[in-house]
Amino acid sequence: MYGYIGKQHIKVYRPMSEIRFVQGGIIPEYFCFGLEQLPAKGDLLFITGGEKDVMALAAHGFHAICFNSETSHIPPEIIHKLSYRFKHIVLLFDVDKTGLESSEKQVSNLSAYSVSRLLLPLTGSKEEKDAADYFRLGYSSEDLKRLFLQYLDTLYCETMSALKSCEVDFNNPPPIAQIVVSVNDVPLGTQGNLLCITGGEGTGKSNYVASIISGAIRQQGIRIDTLGVTVSENLHQKAVLFYDTEQSEVQLYKNINNLLRRCKRLTMPDYLHAYCMTGMSRKERIQAIVQSMDKYHYQYGGIQLVVIDGIADLIKGANDEAESIAIVEELYRLAGIYHTCIVTVLHFIPNGLKLRGHLGSELQRKAAAILSVEKDDVPEVSVVKALKVRDGSPLDVPLMQFSWDKDIGMHVYLGEKPKEVKEKRKEDELVTIARDIFTCKHFLTYMELCEQVQTALDVKERTAKNYIRFMREKEIILKDPSNPNYFIIGLIT
Repeated sequence: MYGYIGKQHIKVYRPMSEIRFVQGGIIPEYFCFGLEQLPAKGDLLFITGGEKDVMALAAHGFHAICFNSETSHIPPEIIHKLSYRFKHIVLLFDVDKTGLESSEKQVSNLSAYSVSRLLLPLTGSKEEKDAADYFRLGYSSEDLKRLFLQYLDTLYCETMSALKSCEVDFNNPPPIAQIVVSVNDVPLGTQGNLLCITGGEGTGKSNYVASIISGAIRQQGIRIDTLGVTVSENLHQKAVLFYDTEQSEVQLYKNINNLLRRCKRLTMPDYLHAYCMTGMSRKERIQAIVQSMDKYHYQYGGIQLVVIDGIADLIKGANDEAESIAIVEELYRLAGIYHTCIVTVLHFIPNGLKLRGHLGSELQRKAAAILSVEKDDVPEVSVVKALKVRDGSPLDVPLMQFSWDKDIGMHVYLGEKPKEVKEKRKEDELVTIARDIFTCKHFLTYMELCEQVQTALDVKERTAKNYIRFMREKEIILKDPSNPNYFIIGLIT
């Protein structure tokens, strides 16, 4: 005889007797064997038909419980609590007629908690039907894990099939994304990525974007002024698409005329399509962009460049978190599908190296590069600053200048600002970053400081260490005199 002792009762198992189970004491309404032995958190929990199976599973390293019998009512409130503690709750009942019918019924009753069942590869006879028999017949814990893995393969079949195409194969590297827009060999816009251009009103963003479009439609071998950036030649005359959500049709027509003059064309090439979308609703705009990109991709054998002047006008509000995430993810998806660079224009004034609002934050995470067009101290001059570059540091990208030339009737490139100005900008930005970092915590170890700089500037560890070296040289940060293992903010800030 075997006794399973509860708090105020005992259940006796007599396998050789006609009446195999007898109980004594105060029997609880819902008896659950093994519940008190479960860990606070776990991955897999089996519910079996009896105590013997619970003990057999526990002996092989599995978490398991059982109720009074396979046909007993399983209280949903207990399963509800367990569902917070375990990722998988699986019925492992006997594989005889009673067990199969009961497990199917229990799965239906407990469907709200994603309870599933696993069938053991046994005959279902009296000697070969439950978890204890499974191990007695020579199966191991590894065999049961493999059986559960087969169940997961079935459960996640569609997901794993879709994920397979996303898996990195080091023996078959992906093609290198071609650079579409760059400056001094630093990639800004590449195939499959987003490039964001931002700035306040009247800073020259639209003209700057027009110069990029000019570079994408210029005739082969013709050199033009693209205001400091290098735009790859569109050798195969793939589609170039320009969606304007802000300006009137008259203003857009004027801008197209200007960009055609910039690229020395008399007429608009067939593969350039420009749209004034001010008369469409926000929902219609994104639908039109998605469908037209698909059409032109096949019509022209690909898309060289897409410009969306006014990404914020595709959603209800730039501070709507859900819509901001959705639109950036959709554009990022389209850039990947059509192997193109999508340039988005965000009409915001950035705060230092950061963009404001939920839309700005999402672009900060997803865009390969962010450029800010701002007015210089000399009002007639616009300055282009890098707020983010994925392959490098924004503070190491030169400050580019352009202004309006009355004689030729267009903006012209004025070259880079002097190195001293670039260094001063770098120092000013790092002073601001240091202030923010040391606001909450006045003492930081080197590794803590390195992590904070990486997060604040979205740069890699090596670049962050170079910035820390620069901040130490300029005394933006200092070693704590009382404890040299810590850094404190410097007097310069």
